[in-house]
Amino acid sequence: MTAQHDPRLRVAAIDFLNPAPLMWDFEHPPLDTILARRYRIDRMSPSECSTRLASDQADVGLVPIAALATTPGLQILPGCTIASKDHVRSLLLVRRANQPLAAIRSVAADTASRTTIAYTRILFHKWGNPSALFIPLAADLDRMLQRADAAILIGDPALLALEERSNRFERTGEQLIYDDLAHEWRKLTGLPFVSAVWGAAARSSVLDASIAEDFIRSRDHGLQNIDALIAEWSRRLPIPENTIRSYLTGNIHYLLDEECMEGMRGFFRMAAECGVLPAYTISIRSLVPR
Repeated sequence: MTAQHDPRLRVAAIDFLNPAPLMWDFEHPPLDTILARRYRIDRMSPSECSTRLASDQADVGLVPIAALATTPGLQILPGCTIASKDHVRSLLLVRRANQPLAAIRSVAADTASRTTIAYTRILFHKWGNPSALFIPLAADLDRMLQRADAAILIGDPALLALEERSNRFERTGEQLIYDDLAHEWRKLTGLPFVSAVWGAAARSSVLDASIAEDFIRSRDHGLQNIDALIAEWSRRLPIPENTIRSYLTGNIHYLLDEECMEGMRGFFRMAAECGVLPAYTISIRSLVPR
C-alpha cells in the first residue's frame, strides 16, 4: 500500500524559548486547529533547519541567516526575525578570566548554530585574533572547556549557563567571563545581531502573501500573550519568570525592520571580507510581497 501524501507545508521550527512568540498561533487556540490543516511542524536545532530546506525536507524554516549565503535559492518571508539590538543573554562566548581574547587559540562551538559561529569568527578578526580554531561540540560547558580555551553557547543552554554560573564557580573554583555576543557585536559594529528569519526554498510553491501573513499574525498574537508564554516556559525551564519576561520582551527583537535589514547587510559584507562566508547580497527585492 502506498503511503498517503501529506499535502501540508512542512515547517522546520526551532525548539528553543526565543521563537516561542513566533509559534503562538501554531500551538494555541483558536487558530492552531486551522493551521494544523495547512502546516506540519517539525522541531529541531537551528542548523538543522537550513539543512532541511536545502535537502527539500522542509518548505518553510526558521533559517539561521548564514544559510542564505550558502544555500542557493532561499527566499525570505517578510515581517519576522529573531534578533537582538544589544544584550541578548542567549548567545555567549564563555572564556577563562585569565585568558584575554587575543590569546584564545581554540573555541568549542555549539553545533546547534552556524550563524553564531560566523558572527564570532568575524568578532575574532576584529579582536585581532583571526587564527583561532573553532571545534564543533555539543552544548556541554564543562566538556567544551576541557577541549578548548573558550566555548560558544546559544539558545536555552546559554540561558541555563547564566543561571548556573554561581553554582559552577562554587563547584569548580574556575573564574569565567560570559561575553554576550550580541552586545559585543553592537559595540564593535553599531548593528543589531540578526540570528534567523523565516525562509523558503525558491523551488517551493509556498511563496505567496498568505503564507507570510500566517507567520506575521502568529508573531503578533504571541507578543500579545507574553504572560501565557512566561507561565508555560517557566514550567519547562528552571529560569525565573522575570528573566523569561525580560528575555522575550527586551532581549529578543521579532520585527524584521529596516535596522535589522541593515544589520544583515553589514553581517554579510563583513563575513565576505573576513572570508567567513561567500559574498552575498540581500535586498528588499528578495522578500516575498505581503
